[in-house]
Amino acid sequence: MSRDFAVWAPRAGTVELRAGGARLPLRGTDDGWWRLADTAAVPEGEADYGYLLDGEDRALPDPRSRRQPDGVHGLSRTFDAGAHPWQDQDWVSPGLSGVIYELHIGTFTPEGTLDAAAGKLDYLAGLGVDYVQLLPVNAYNGTHNWGYDGVLWFAVQESYGGPAAYQRFVDAAHAKGIGVIQDVVYNHLGPSGNYLPRFGPYLSSSSANTWGDSVNLDGPGSDEVRRFITDNVLMWFRDYHVDGLRLDAVHALRDERAVHILEEIAAVTDDCAAELGKPLFLIAESDLNNPRLIEPRQSNGYGLAGQWSDDFHHAVHVNLTGEASGYYADFAGLGALEKVLQDGFFHDGSYSSFRERHHGRPINKERVAAPQLVVCTQNHDQIGNRAAGDRLTGSLGYGQLALAAVLNLTAPFTPMLFMGEEFAASTPWQFFTSHPEPELGEATSAGRLKEFERMGWDRQTVPDPQDPRTFRNSKLDWTEPETGDHARMLELYKRLIRLRKEQPELTDPDFAAVSVQTDPGAGWLILHRGPLAICCNFATESRVVPASGTVVLATDDGAAYTAASAAGREDGAGSDGTGAFDGLVLPGHSAAIVRSGASG
Repeated sequence: MSRDFAVWAPRAGTVELRAGGARLPLRGTDDGWWRLADTAAVPEGEADYGYLLDGEDRALPDPRSRRQPDGVHGLSRTFDAGAHPWQDQDWVSPGLSGVIYELHIGTFTPEGTLDAAAGKLDYLAGLGVDYVQLLPVNAYNGTHNWGYDGVLWFAVQESYGGPAAYQRFVDAAHAKGIGVIQDVVYNHLGPSGNYLPRFGPYLSSSSANTWGDSVNLDGPGSDEVRRFITDNVLMWFRDYHVDGLRLDAVHALRDERAVHILEEIAAVTDDCAAELGKPLFLIAESDLNNPRLIEPRQSNGYGLAGQWSDDFHHAVHVNLTGEASGYYADFAGLGALEKVLQDGFFHDGSYSSFRERHHGRPINKERVAAPQLVVCTQNHDQIGNRAAGDRLTGSLGYGQLALAAVLNLTAPFTPMLFMGEEFAASTPWQFFTSHPEPELGEATSAGRLKEFERMGWDRQTVPDPQDPRTFRNSKLDWTEPETGDHARMLELYKRLIRLRKEQPELTDPDFAAVSVQTDPGAGWLILHRGPLAICCNFATESRVVPASGTVVLATDDGAAYTAASAAGREDGAGSDGTGAFDGLVLPGHSAAIVRSGASG
């Protein structure tokens, strides 16, 4: 356990350490760091401590605190990251590949803890996912939160179980053959408990993003701020054995330096991977549609392994739900989905009516592989940022939900599921907070209502984020996977994930191996992945699609997938009795995966 008790506080005239009831002076240096000269003055073992700036009597938590047992306003507590007896020596990370499962610790289980989530790992292994991606777990004020209001980036939220529970979770996940991706937030800090500006120039008042002052990445003092970030990256990889990081809203990182912070983080990650002898990767959440993020550094890219592509979500959502307002406006029609499936982005320099300007740039398919784009049909943002936090199950039936599953898990990208999606969870996932400060709670509730004005949603449907029922309503109901269409949907997801592992064409990374046919008038789309044809009927009525071969998987098990002539006959012509045919009649709101030139 480190006993250095060092803190970067260039704005302080004096710094003292409060530990064990004593006030111990720290010695300052020209670079703004303060260190305890006599480390023996603090007894060995676990210690609660804080820093006193400029003679004040109130101790502030350590900016690099590993534990906050009494909340983000309380004292920090030392944590020995090396004490955990890791058992994951045989774990081999596949790198950025496979299926990702996004979950929120607080609502994934009734208990809302890391240990309880570990109890569901057998279920996730049975589902077949390759990674769990945890929403942020860094310390925030209050008892429950999405996690994006964190203020102490090095501390694991105590209500989740703290840092030791996090280590147990990762170890248990690796034992089940499941990797761990941690969502981290480097673009802003939460509104309560952020004491960083008291210590140094962590924020820049000259620039702002959606959440307030930007993190100081390029101004005076930014060398140490950037080191603060890269040291946090290394902490997750070294002390917690995570396999990858998802970087929140990187478009909000304001950085004009020659080496962008994303490029620096990527270089540090690659160096750490070489040091540890295992793959480590970074995924950026970005709405820039800029492939530079994932292009190699030797080609003047940032060198990240992957980035989210919201365009895929929007194109699938609009074609299934018919919603075409706000940022969905440009995605109506199967043409949008066709373009996304073949090119990765829809907006690749085209005009965005929502932004009222041109947006994005084309992907260079020689430098970027399709799986570098992480896609989904539901995620925490796309559900939780709806007025009522309603999932697709709130408006779509089984057939349409099955179409979403097929598209997500057979597209050329890296698919991500949101917890409960795989069994068509009926519970909402709403925006919830637990700000103890009344004025902050009121401001959050009011701001939430204002946020939906542009989208035109009914204010009456917006739940109060501060109401504890909003949080409780968002917890998964684990009785659902065992019943009715929930169980049927779960089985479909298992079959699709298993098929991804069995059929190499579904994980071919080459954009050139993808082609799409559509008939917008009839409402069908066929995604071709080598000899596999993924046939999707978005219409409510049966449609004849030009597919030939053997049905590998069908979403409507009760339907008769019959052969058809060019004129649309459904007499079984061409069938050889083994399931082979010369054309396919696809029931309404259904999909079938067909392999050509083979039987069985």
